[in-house]
Amino acid sequence: MYARLYSILHIVKLWASAFGGEIKSISAKYSGSQLLQKKYKEPEKSVRVEEIDGVKLVKNLAVKMEEMFQKKAEATRVSSGMHLSNNVELGGDFILEPNDHFNNLSVNLSLSVVQVPTNMYNKDPDIVNGVYWSEALNKVFVENFERDPTLIWQYFGSAKGFFRQYPGVKWHPDEHGVIGFDCRNRKWYIQAATSPKDVVILVDVSGSMKGLRLTIARQTVSSILDTLGDDDFFNIIAYNQEIHYVEPCLNGTLVRADRTNKDHFREHLDKLFAKGIGLLGEALTEAFSILNDFNQTGRGSVCSQAIMLVTDGATEMYDDVFEKYNWPERKVRIFPYLIGRESAFADNLKWMACANKGYFSQISTLADVQENVMRYLHVMSRPKVIDHEHDTVWTEAYVDRSFLFLLQLNDKSGPSLTTTVAMPVFSTKNETNQGILLGVVGTDIPLQELMKLIPKHMLGIHGYVFAITNNGYILTHPDLRPLYQEGQKRRKPNYSSVDLSEVEWEDKDYILRNAMVNRRTGTFSMEVKRTVDRGRRVLKMHNDYYYTDINGTPFSVGVALSRGHGKYFFRGNVSMEAGLRDLEQPDVALADEWTYCNTEEKHEHRHLSQIQAIKLYMMGRRPHLKCDRELIQEVLFDAVVTAPLKSYWNSLALNKSENSDKGVEIVFLGTRTGLSRTKLFVPTDQLSNQDFLTAEDKEGVFNADHFPLWYKRAAEQVPGTFVYSIPFSTALENKSVVLASTAIQLLDDRKSPIVAAVGLQMKLEYFQRKFWTACRQCTALDGKCIISCDSEDINCYLIDNNGFILVTEEQSQTGLFFGEVEGAVMNKLLQMGCFKRITLYDYQALCREYAGSSDSARTLSDPFSVVKWLLTELVIFLLEFNLYSWWNVDFSVKAQRSRSKTMMVPCDTEYPAFVSERTIKETTGNIECDGCLRSFVIQQIPSTNLFMVVVDNKCDCSSIPPSLKCDRLKLQKDRKKPESCHPFHPEENAMECGSASRLSSRLAAILLPLLAATISR
Repeated sequence: MYARLYSILHIVKLWASAFGGEIKSISAKYSGSQLLQKKYKEPEKSVRVEEIDGVKLVKNLAVKMEEMFQKKAEATRVSSGMHLSNNVELGGDFILEPNDHFNNLSVNLSLSVVQVPTNMYNKDPDIVNGVYWSEALNKVFVENFERDPTLIWQYFGSAKGFFRQYPGVKWHPDEHGVIGFDCRNRKWYIQAATSPKDVVILVDVSGSMKGLRLTIARQTVSSILDTLGDDDFFNIIAYNQEIHYVEPCLNGTLVRADRTNKDHFREHLDKLFAKGIGLLGEALTEAFSILNDFNQTGRGSVCSQAIMLVTDGATEMYDDVFEKYNWPERKVRIFPYLIGRESAFADNLKWMACANKGYFSQISTLADVQENVMRYLHVMSRPKVIDHEHDTVWTEAYVDRSFLFLLQLNDKSGPSLTTTVAMPVFSTKNETNQGILLGVVGTDIPLQELMKLIPKHMLGIHGYVFAITNNGYILTHPDLRPLYQEGQKRRKPNYSSVDLSEVEWEDKDYILRNAMVNRRTGTFSMEVKRTVDRGRRVLKMHNDYYYTDINGTPFSVGVALSRGHGKYFFRGNVSMEAGLRDLEQPDVALADEWTYCNTEEKHEHRHLSQIQAIKLYMMGRRPHLKCDRELIQEVLFDAVVTAPLKSYWNSLALNKSENSDKGVEIVFLGTRTGLSRTKLFVPTDQLSNQDFLTAEDKEGVFNADHFPLWYKRAAEQVPGTFVYSIPFSTALENKSVVLASTAIQLLDDRKSPIVAAVGLQMKLEYFQRKFWTACRQCTALDGKCIISCDSEDINCYLIDNNGFILVTEEQSQTGLFFGEVEGAVMNKLLQMGCFKRITLYDYQALCREYAGSSDSARTLSDPFSVVKWLLTELVIFLLEFNLYSWWNVDFSVKAQRSRSKTMMVPCDTEYPAFVSERTIKETTGNIECDGCLRSFVIQQIPSTNLFMVVVDNKCDCSSIPPSLKCDRLKLQKDRKKPESCHPFHPEENAMECGSASRLSSRLAAILLPLLAATISR
């Protein structure tokens, strides 16, 4: 038996060698890899290899980001300090013209536009007056844009609800004719208008709250949640004769008001029902205790505090509770919301508000909810107004889809992430006893602007830049995935609150995260696993991190460099004339999202392509054009060195005897400077994969935050070898082509930078034909081999180093994971060490939840559905999540769910990736299945990442059986609190507390002495 296995191994080795030699010859010849390697080595003695100084790199980057952010902030400072006059004429022609700077939207660059939500009366005198005096902002907005042409939307959100936006644009209502956009609900408005706060919401669920009142109460609580931001903390308590925490596992604590937590609580609001009697005293005592205890831990906002009371009445004033917990300091404001039309208990609730620096509101209908909830923001803003603190605030990364929809902005790639810098605007009149917040001015900063500052050519192939907020949330990171595709690109529910620890998850102790949150400068190092090709493949590397804070903002920035070739950079030099000549060739392209020259800063430069801008800059024709001279010098060097490939490829294309069957379709190269060259061997319309090397193929081209996939994978291969794969990165998985690429190394040692990568796309049918031809070779004298891939007794496969099938006799299996087809063999390969299983985690996943089923999306504590291929002692935890849904979901429940409604919900997932062991070149094995012995042979294909697997087909081994959110909410990671805090002010007019002027004479007689006494104390 062993003699037979040895003979089979010998034959398979012959096949592998024949195929490896043939495919390497084709790849090397058409790609021109040897020529390119030679051309980069020719100037070897004149180039300088330098180690990248990560500390210097991150500090320089932080300075550039600081300058950019402060330039944007200056526009809001000018707007907020503008004297607003009542004597401004409205009107004038409102002409709209398309402008490419604003996504080709038709805009008016001379005027702003005012939008009033549909649910507000646009003839209200306060709104009309506000529109008149805010017209003075037109001039400021225009001057800001002239001074900084990179600005996009500038706006003023009025405390009265109207929204002034520049440039002027036409707003579009939804399908119901409604414009629901209310600027006061936006995070930039809330953060600028108020200080961070801890809030306990008390909801009355006594029997009198049944029916419409409870519905209004739920909507009121939901609207309050809308006004809370990432720097705020909250909890919700329902009360009748007992205290009920809406989320029982959060008893006695507060949680951050991020979107995930707020949505979680909203789900629980629907479970509230009314019964019994309401004991408000116990509820108030509990709320005060939580706020006091949580404040002492230092984990909350450590600033403003408030209790929101949603009820249909209070039978007493509970002055004993307030005297015990809140007087005389009155640090906790009380905001009662009286639900319903009855006013029998209004005086008691008004008294609570006035005695505790709060505000009373009565909400009779659902239509009253929004405006009444908003009133508390004016009260919370009083201390800041009186102090005249124009605090600059910065939001986390977000996409305001309602805003984009109303402007009818359509972007095939999906909406881009933005941060907003905002500042409050106060009345200039002498009203310090109460303070008047007029509104908030702001401007958006697309994070693409941040990406333009990144020197990608200095980061190496796997290096990247990332930035986070003071809460640890990601501002920008190449692994942040805010959108998912389901018909059209949509935001994930928790896209704006993805923590750094959820993408740099190997940092189990949060060392990197906490250092950056606390605005430190330093370094960190760890082993990481980076997924590529939509999560199907993994690259293992060692990263060094360098980080520092960005002055004047709550942000910190970091740089990650991979050890080895990623830490080195080389500088070459060529004449300007030669470089520009070769750069202007038609086969040359530069990375679209890299900034060689800043063509956005001046209006007169916007029509220039990057190559045109480089030429003008180098020839001195545009002295005001800002360019990266160092990057340009290196891209000119690469243009000259790679120029001979053009002639080489053209000669191959002209030789009719070459590629007669058109098996090779396109060849390409890319360099460390984002330069690429391509050559088609077939007409464009005949390409099997039309998306390759286009903007549709996100992973296949140079982007602002990553090198192409074929470049990255080639860099991790042994020098001189090719990496082959069937692409998964196109919109629809393309199983008709094979990609091959190899890296070009400058020097022959580990410290050599990877200077370029070169490759080709060939037809899958052509590639497979070469494989089957090689498998027909035989050394037997009679020409009859003991095995043949044509025989029904064996199955022959060609798989890559991640276990995906490139060649098989069954075409439908092409592109599948080998374990799905030969589960028993794959399991044996794992046991033998030929492949390794690597466990990965995705904390940004979306799971498909089936409505009406308790078997919904499960977290890491609950294993996911069993994958189709069943391995002994191996369970794959996948439930059709996000981008990693290439394996099928649990087929045992699929049929019964097929008719159910589904929705995508956030979940944490654990999933596997597989990598071959490079040291194992060949091996044999046996599998026992129900008394039947099944043999297999695996042999590496020389100079590739491929393996031939030949499996005995005598036994059926397909029936091997498989072996079979409260803590996350409580988790409070370190955060840096905002430096500015204005919780209260001694000059506040506490009598401005909600219709206080109409207090009954009896109530006023009680309240006024109390206020005088507490103030005097």
